[in-house]
Amino acid sequence: MLLDGTPLLGHRTGVGRYTAALAEELASMSTVDVRAVAFTVRGWRALRSVLPHGLRARGLPASARLLRRCWLRAPFPPVELLAGPTDVVHATNFVLPPALRAGGVLTIHDLAFLDQPDELPPVERDLPELVRRSAQRAAVICTPTAAVARVVVERLDVPEDKVTVTPLGVDPAWFAARAPGEQLRRRLGLPERYLLFVGADGPRKGLPNLLAAHRARPELPPLVLAGPSGGLRVSHGDGRVLRTGYLSDVDLRGVVAGAATLVLPSRDEGFGLPVLEALACSVPVVCSDVPALREVAGGHAWHVPVGDVEALGHAMVEALDSPKDAPTLAARRGRAAEFTWRRCAETTIDAYHRAVS
Repeated sequence: MLLDGTPLLGHRTGVGRYTAALAEELASMSTVDVRAVAFTVRGWRALRSVLPHGLRARGLPASARLLRRCWLRAPFPPVELLAGPTDVVHATNFVLPPALRAGGVLTIHDLAFLDQPDELPPVERDLPELVRRSAQRAAVICTPTAAVARVVVERLDVPEDKVTVTPLGVDPAWFAARAPGEQLRRRLGLPERYLLFVGADGPRKGLPNLLAAHRARPELPPLVLAGPSGGLRVSHGDGRVLRTGYLSDVDLRGVVAGAATLVLPSRDEGFGLPVLEALACSVPVVCSDVPALREVAGGHAWHVPVGDVEALGHAMVEALDSPKDAPTLAARRGRAAEFTWRRCAETTIDAYHRAVS
């Protein structure tokens, strides 16, 4: 089968981390022969260096922007023309290439962009139509949560039996993560006690509400923002808000493990991987009361209405004062342990079989 490895290139945020973890698991399984393709010109050769051992890179350099323009007009060029014959093609990042004979599997991580298309960058403005066409073209659609599956059926007009849930996982290294040592603290300028936000600061992440709630409660510890900046201006004048920028996996685990509370006030999420990773570190979690986050947290987080700044501030205070007893900490870790990348890979392979049956 052919896996879209384009998200493996560059800094890996949610989709990139999903694709990387899935590729690692698939590479370790003898029941599937996986090749990867990257729809890019500049980073095409780099794909070979980021694939896990056992996966081969295939295909020719091709401009993703040009391909998307072509696929909006007609189902050409087919993926086989770009990367050779295959039984199954898995689009890991919303857009499924047309194929001559291959069964198509499409992962849709969320559909937030359907309601806010104006928030898409100019190069992504064609995404809603591409996703609609991809959903109709796919034999099977994978979603990370049942919450997203319901939205896909409703908004993209596809039958329920075409959609399958393939929950994301937590790398075992998260359960062994430790608070950052003195060297990492100095390098990042971390305070001894801090609240933590993980992710890009795009519009749907709710970061302005978090900043407002934090500003209104001076008794809260400093707020650390970990992840690539999307251009949101943040005042650093009082030293109570710190940006770390993009972090390596090792540094990120340490920063999460050392947090007093993780806060994810998103307007919408498809899964919310930082929630599970914080729970794996026994870190309290405050997040929005949206279906996917409630599904993933499984009763182990403080949920607040989207956009309610006062409730968000109150929940952060409660989380910081929450019990630190062994049963509570073990329950958080236990919830995270229910989600594994092996399970994600196994359910995805089931999708591959369905796509060619």
